[in-house]
Amino acid sequence: MQFANPLPWWAVVLVAASVAALAYFAYVRPIVPLSRSRRTALSAIRGLTLALLVLFLMRPVALVPPRTPRNAVVAVLADVSQSMGLTDAGGRRRIDVAADLIRHSIAPSLTSTFQVDLLTFGERVEPDSTAPLAARARRTDLAGALRDLRGRYRGRDVAGVVVVTDGGETGRVDPAQVAQDGPPIFPIGIGSPEVARDREVVAVTAGDAALSSSLIDLNVAAVSHQYGTKPIELRVLANGRLVDTRRVTPPADGSPISEVFSVTPEAASATLYTVEVPEAAGELAPENNRRSVLVPPAGRRRRVLVVEGAPGFDHTFMKRALAADPAIEVDSVVRKGANEHGQPTYFVQAAASRGPALANGFPTAREAVFAYDALILANVEWDFFSARQMEIAAEFVAERGGGLLVLGARSLTERGLAGSRLEEVLPVELSDRQGSTMRFSHAALDPDLPIERNRPVLTRDGARHPVMRLAASEEETRRTWAGLPALSGSSPLGGARPGASVLAVIGGTGNMVRPLVAVQRYGRGRSMVFGGDASWRWRMMLASEDRTHEMFWRQVARWLASASPDPVSIAPVPGAAPGDVVPIDVTARDNKFASIADAAVTVRIVQPGGEVQEVIAPLADAAEGRYAASIRVERAGIYRVTAQARRAGTPLGTSEQWILVGGADLEMADPKLKEDLLRRLAIASGGQYLRIDRVAELPRLLARRAPPPPAPEQRDLWHNAWSFTTIVLLLGVEWTLRRRWGLR
Repeated sequence: MQFANPLPWWAVVLVAASVAALAYFAYVRPIVPLSRSRRTALSAIRGLTLALLVLFLMRPVALVPPRTPRNAVVAVLADVSQSMGLTDAGGRRRIDVAADLIRHSIAPSLTSTFQVDLLTFGERVEPDSTAPLAARARRTDLAGALRDLRGRYRGRDVAGVVVVTDGGETGRVDPAQVAQDGPPIFPIGIGSPEVARDREVVAVTAGDAALSSSLIDLNVAAVSHQYGTKPIELRVLANGRLVDTRRVTPPADGSPISEVFSVTPEAASATLYTVEVPEAAGELAPENNRRSVLVPPAGRRRRVLVVEGAPGFDHTFMKRALAADPAIEVDSVVRKGANEHGQPTYFVQAAASRGPALANGFPTAREAVFAYDALILANVEWDFFSARQMEIAAEFVAERGGGLLVLGARSLTERGLAGSRLEEVLPVELSDRQGSTMRFSHAALDPDLPIERNRPVLTRDGARHPVMRLAASEEETRRTWAGLPALSGSSPLGGARPGASVLAVIGGTGNMVRPLVAVQRYGRGRSMVFGGDASWRWRMMLASEDRTHEMFWRQVARWLASASPDPVSIAPVPGAAPGDVVPIDVTARDNKFASIADAAVTVRIVQPGGEVQEVIAPLADAAEGRYAASIRVERAGIYRVTAQARRAGTPLGTSEQWILVGGADLEMADPKLKEDLLRRLAIASGGQYLRIDRVAELPRLLARRAPPPPAPEQRDLWHNAWSFTTIVLLLGVEWTLRRRWGLR
């Protein structure tokens, strides 16, 4: 027993003496003679009453014992995803090792000290049942499991979380980020940190189309573990049909292999390309031997506006090449001269709906310019534009997301576009402000190709870029460029801007090296400079059947225009796995590409089996005109998503995207124990990563990190009915005895 209002010892002595004195002197001289025994009895009752009152004023309390650590929870999460079914844990399946570890080591060692909750996780967190653990979950969402635990144990003391897993993670969020604000996590790794005998297609990506007969590159990465340098057969299938096969020998065991396949996708529908490796004997995870990528159809024809400051052979040959491309729709404006009033005159070739806006040269209305996907300015000087027109052209790239190409000596030198608003958009400076022509290190160029005056030479970036692709392989492309006729000259351009890529260079006077082709991203769009003169030589000085000139300019136009979005557009959707929730982001803009915040957006999804689902996309960002919806994809296959936007009942436009679900078995990718992830998870949460042989340390580590017990609770001993009854009883006894013995 303790006192909430304790008194110092000297005060206790003083109070005790005072109580004794009051009790004694209360009956030392009564008005009625009393025997000594009666005076003693009455004094004792009075003293006891006063002593109890003083005791109660000091508030005697009892301390409730603090809660024991057993009230703290330890959540044990067992990974039941499919990768846990692999057999590389000492000759046993990972899931069997995990089950034995939990049942016979982890749970028994913790139940005497903590409240242990056994849970499983894969796609979701579920309570552990008495049935044996089974590796059935299609994916591993460790980040989602940690978020679930946070809600499940809100308001409770969690000493730690034990995660028994192989470290596989197929979610979109890094688990270490989620773990930072939660209890300490103690991951226990199951499986081998080294990949056993296995062959895997690591990645398949589809590059930008090279656009000679819709040619595109499939970039394939594969790896072979513990098969030495035995050749690997790579097979490419288009919609299930074998289109190419290649045998590749790894440079060393476990070394990645990179190969590029050139394929021609379907023009009218999406093409599913699958790269597979035949299963080898004794493979750990044959499920990762194939991977797919979806190439959507080309879509609508791209609109290109060619503006010429004066007629020229180069422009004529270029426009002729573009006009013959079925994927491109070309409008052109050529400044011819001046009329009798000194006003400029133009020759216009355009669609009837767009022609009137071009009658006076470059359009003056933002919506007229934004109707195109790419602009080509050929020999256009500063005075061709008004200040507003030049600003619109810059906004066309930055805000609309269009492509811009500038070529011709009049645009690039002297009174061209140097110092203008448009120069800021271009990948190189148009004037050599640093006082020296741009030089290149030999690392950026092929040392086997000499740089001659007026002859183009590819850089290393250019040899891989779709604009410069003139043959099926990189080597053939280099040889083709090396065999082109020399140009008549080139413009002395300045240095490249940060982030720009120089794709080709050309030799100038005095053994100087100048940029010939340079590209960059600017805002939402793309820009490009071609610094050469007389590219028509590539058409006239080669064999009549040679199509190098046409191929190059068509690839330029398509690359510039292909990324240009429509007013209503769906953001690209990354590949998904069955069971994922896929976000659908739709942007709605008007013909000036101003954001629309009051549109009605409907998203229509055609599933692999033909079923149709429609959802309404509510406004998510008024400033961007972005509307967001989401769908759950349960089956593998190709999903076709169409978005339609209306405003006050008037259609604003439609957009289409294709989603590939299940293109790769991400659960089996890189099928080893991911110790790096588990260590990051432990460090971020304040826990510790443990291997199987250190599981016995868990109780000590958890006890050290368990939350401190709360302060003992004080419980008043006087504040009850018995205390009140005792005081009343003592006073009543004293009063009764006084009356009986003649006292008042």
